[in-house]
Amino acid sequence: QTVRWHIELQPWASPTPSLNYEASRFLKYISTSQISCEHTNLNSLKGYSETAKKPWSICLDERFSLIHRIRSKQCRLYSLGLGNDDNQFELSMANSGCEVHRFDPSIKSAHIQEGRHLWYHRLSIDWRDPNPAIAAHKLHSNTKKLGTVLNEFGHQKIDVLKADVESAEWKILENLILEDVVEQIGQLVFEVHIHWPGFEVSGNDSTVVRYWYSLLRELELKDFRLFHTYKDLSKPQMFLKKEAFNASSCYTLSWVNTRWK
Repeated sequence: QTVRWHIELQPWASPTPSLNYEASRFLKYISTSQISCEHTNLNSLKGYSETAKKPWSICLDERFSLIHRIRSKQCRLYSLGLGNDDNQFELSMANSGCEVHRFDPSIKSAHIQEGRHLWYHRLSIDWRDPNPAIAAHKLHSNTKKLGTVLNEFGHQKIDVLKADVESAEWKILENLILEDVVEQIGQLVFEVHIHWPGFEVSGNDSTVVRYWYSLLRELELKDFRLFHTYKDLSKPQMFLKKEAFNASSCYTLSWVNTRWK
């Protein structure tokens, strides 16, 4: 298998690069479900209360594996966060019998187990592993790629990957696609931030939006389908620092891997 170093960029949305065309294509894409999902929340499962601050929607339809894996107590959730104290979704998944691993660099100790099914890890999931030869990287030795963590934990699959990583999501998603880690994941629930390009994403505005769009199209090529989109109207209406395009600066997007039966 050949190593991929970069994703394939989609053709420009218009004959000459234009932010207007790129933005409207991208916003239409993230606002349009590609597959319908009848059951998208945990209300049907025990221990769940509707106090979650955000709709972390998962697809619990019978045709996909997640509901069956929850029932048989075989499901696994990885949650990537940055000092976020809203853990209602993680708790409800753990109460449903799922093995839940929450990764957050602000956690007090390296590994904490709370209850039978919930673990907290003082780890930040990144798009690269630290280089031990570089002194500055030693400070970040609790930063790892998701593929590295999966190998270290001996986990082959993640039923749900939830990420709220404050603009690191684009590079993390790129890494998951380039290293084929995404194929080990059943559902993705990502908060995406579009008020600025995101960490280490370079280029002018139209180039950035084309890159975002290309990443999401790569997910589609890997048989992921968007089934839920939530536009967070409590966040500023900003798109790449502009009050334009009627966009929120933050969307929560949910995909299901249709190859997982």
